Amino acid sequence: MSKKLPVIVIVGRPNVGKSTLFNRLIKKRVAVVEDEPGITRDRLYAETEWRGKRITVVDTGGILFHDDDPLVEQIRIQAQIAIEEADVVLFLTDATAGSHPDDQLLADRFRGFKKPLLVVVNKADNPQRDGFASEFYELGLGEIFPISSLHGRGVADLLDHIVELIPAASEQEEKPDETRLAIIGRPNVGKSSLLNAFSGETRAIVSSIPGTTRDTVDTVLKLDNETIRLIDTAGLRRKGKIQGSIEYYMADRAKRAIERCDCALIIVAGDEGLTDGDKRVAKMAHDDGKAVVIVVNKWDLVEPPDGQPRNKSIPKKVMRQTLQDQLPEVGYAQVCFTSAKESAGLEAVLRTVFKAMENYNFRLSTGQLNRLFAEAFHKKPLTRKGKTLKMYYCTQVKTAPPTFVFFVNDPELVHFSYMRYLENVFRKQYALEGTSLRMVVRSSHERK
Repeated sequence: MSKKLPVIVIVGRPNVGKSTLFNRLIKKRVAVVEDEPGITRDRLYAETEWRGKRITVVDTGGILFHDDDPLVEQIRIQAQIAIEEADVVLFLTDATAGSHPDDQLLADRFRGFKKPLLVVVNKADNPQRDGFASEFYELGLGEIFPISSLHGRGVADLLDHIVELIPAASEQEEKPDETRLAIIGRPNVGKSSLLNAFSGETRAIVSSIPGTTRDTVDTVLKLDNETIRLIDTAGLRRKGKIQGSIEYYMADRAKRAIERCDCALIIVAGDEGLTDGDKRVAKMAHDDGKAVVIVVNKWDLVEPPDGQPRNKSIPKKVMRQTLQDQLPEVGYAQVCFTSAKESAGLEAVLRTVFKAMENYNFRLSTGQLNRLFAEAFHKKPLTRKGKTLKMYYCTQVKTAPPTFVFFVNDPELVHFSYMRYLENVFRKQYALEGTSLRMVVRSSHERK
């Protein structure tokens, strides 16, 4: 898996110097700079490096909230898309013009913003203008950074602060590419036995007593030049059944393992069938947005290698159907059958994981997305309370899992069933087995 660079997005009202700052940060004259508002319309991307860390910088058009011109609307949408992608947002203002009503409107949009946001006061060409910059504290968004994009004053300090906000992303890039695979499930379904079978050696204590594994255990292996980090986890239980501090930390570490994995192997005991505990584990992996593969372990107890099925044995197709019916949240997951004891079905599991990870990192062009969903909206229009839902634009803002943002006239018109319809339309065209999809609805413009 390739690691994306941290994304720094420059936003602000027209004519505050966004493109000048963009050119200064990337050390090239890429963006057109003119003393006229509205020059930048689309998003511009370029890479730069500061103190050994590479960064993607995005320039956006000036955002207005009081103009119904269709072009202004598209500029606003492009800026919103960039903000969705951002790791850090630079909110650029103008020291010479002072705090403008449009600055306040944009500041109101950023209330409760979850990502790092820096208020950057441009055109502070000398210390006297630093005093003008203090006026922007009234926006209520925290510390301000006076700079001069034109002359470079204060830009190095700003970059120093930016790279302090993104150390984790930069560190990730230095690690070797690997698929982090968490083996999760309720207690005593054979998670540690599977870990040992995958690695070909005893790396985890195996016992028939539920709860033997108290910590996570990492094992690195390779298949077809692909590196896999297997994370064994303690069995997950309902909170009410956690007894004492040892089991509390056991469950906590298991949850952390899910958070740091790319793909979750949900282990189900084939001889017991699906339980409520399996459903809770599957929901946890789905809610965390992980790729998912379901592994039915201990299948030798149902269909032994000698080919003589046990009494009341369950065919694989029946088990698959049962899992799909009772685990609808992860209905996209492939099902594999293994026997850790017999080391059977292991390579098929890993190949299924690779396919799930390929889909997890799937990306589709904006043009293809808009054609697909425009047709979906046309075929099944949504009207509520006399108002028809309109989609202006759709874009994929991230992978892992694939995440799509729809810009519409009124998000309140959209309900769960319609989002499920859109997901089904997408999966009919692109199955993407093994990964969830995230679909987010945004207003094309939110006026205050």
